[in-house]
Amino acid sequence: MSNSNFDAVVVGSGPNGLAAAIVLQQAGLAVLLLEGSPQLGGGLRTAELTLPGFRHDLGSAIHPLAVASPFFQTLPLASYGLRFITPPVAVAHPFDDGTAAAATGSLADTARQLGPDAGAYRRLLEPLVADWPGIAPDVLGPLGWPRHPLPMARFGLSALLPATVLARRFRGPAARGLLAGAAAHSMLPLNKLATSAAGLVLLIAAHRAGWPLPLGGAQAIADALVAHFRALGGQVETGTFVASLAQLPPARAVLFDVTPAQLLQIAGHSLSSIYRWQLGRYRYGMGAFKVDWALDGPIPFAAPDCARAGTLHLGGTLEEIAAGERATARGQHPARPFVLLAQPSRFDATRAPAGRHTAWAYCHVPNGSRVDRTAAIEAQVERFAPGFRDRIVGRHTFDPAQLEALNPNCVGGDINGGRLDITQLFTRPALRASPYRTSRPGLYLCSSATPPGGGVHGMCGYHAARRALRDVFKLPALPLRRG
Repeated sequence: MSNSNFDAVVVGSGPNGLAAAIVLQQAGLAVLLLEGSPQLGGGLRTAELTLPGFRHDLGSAIHPLAVASPFFQTLPLASYGLRFITPPVAVAHPFDDGTAAAATGSLADTARQLGPDAGAYRRLLEPLVADWPGIAPDVLGPLGWPRHPLPMARFGLSALLPATVLARRFRGPAARGLLAGAAAHSMLPLNKLATSAAGLVLLIAAHRAGWPLPLGGAQAIADALVAHFRALGGQVETGTFVASLAQLPPARAVLFDVTPAQLLQIAGHSLSSIYRWQLGRYRYGMGAFKVDWALDGPIPFAAPDCARAGTLHLGGTLEEIAAGERATARGQHPARPFVLLAQPSRFDATRAPAGRHTAWAYCHVPNGSRVDRTAAIEAQVERFAPGFRDRIVGRHTFDPAQLEALNPNCVGGDINGGRLDITQLFTRPALRASPYRTSRPGLYLCSSATPPGGGVHGMCGYHAARRALRDVFKLPALPLRRG
């Protein structure tokens, strides 16, 4: 490890660790970024998992929050080669009759194909889509007095509802299914408070900038962030797994892109007893079981709009999705799980050899489950794309334990960094004046275990770094401005 003098050290190079490091380096500090893996990026990695020439995203593949992130929008990431591809359909939600609900960049076009719910959908989403630039920093941040109280209240009145309650505004299965699929990204039973928040944020993103994918794979996002950090003068060390504070070089501030479980292992002895107790009570949510496929052709979805979508939500009606997520939360493995599927090679030819394709999908499972869900996931794809199994030429799976081995922040396979229920939505990981401060001065948490939670947006790292700038370095935390 470097013996140089640093003002700040950031441990972990996921999108939040990278964001924190960039904010601190932008302020003129000397920053060291440490990563335990030989590869930077946390879950933002791309590799040939199945067959040579087939490039798969190890973590997330579709990144609506990356382009919607108020912080990432300030960075010149395109100058480091980052290019986003926006499929014409952000997300398609097929049904058993061969139709699909499709969310596109046009809210009006999306509403028109929802039949009797066209007016209700527009009344719900149009104000929120218009309000998003003003409320995004508050939605994607810690609890506090909002910059725009009335628009934020308009969002909150719907966002805090259970998705099953918000869906009562709609009569037909198309609008109800579209909302259910987006809300299920919360990894909670849909009858829980605030499950509508995830659904609304993702639908807002669909209608503002789509659900894009990075050219070449998710690794491109990490590579651009790392390149920008280095261009600012930041230093990076890989292959340095931090197991205790004693391993760190002297620094005035240390920011950890880890979850409470790892922080307790690394620094538990130096934290107050009440804070250790709070971290020990932190709850992790459902896990994920993920499958990557190499295919000899595109997935043959029955509904035409599915071929135009980067993301598919496979689960049928709201009632079916809600029942499956509820069963999973009870520790069960439903026969027909809700499946999230991405097909990046339909829009990015760099992902597979000519004429071939890649796709990945995952379903939610009980935290720490070791049950193989490959057959159940593939059955759900086959249900909406007859002939899909015949296209498979290679396969790779990650169960929750393997996801955690790949990225230790995915405790028990929880890709959200902790349960996103109402009690952990804004106050994660502990109820404190600032959720980013620990009980030890100069030590901060900047991972998805802090507000606003999971997703590739960097806002957890951004807010944590601003807190450290004010507390430790007595430097102003400048407002977000587009670069």
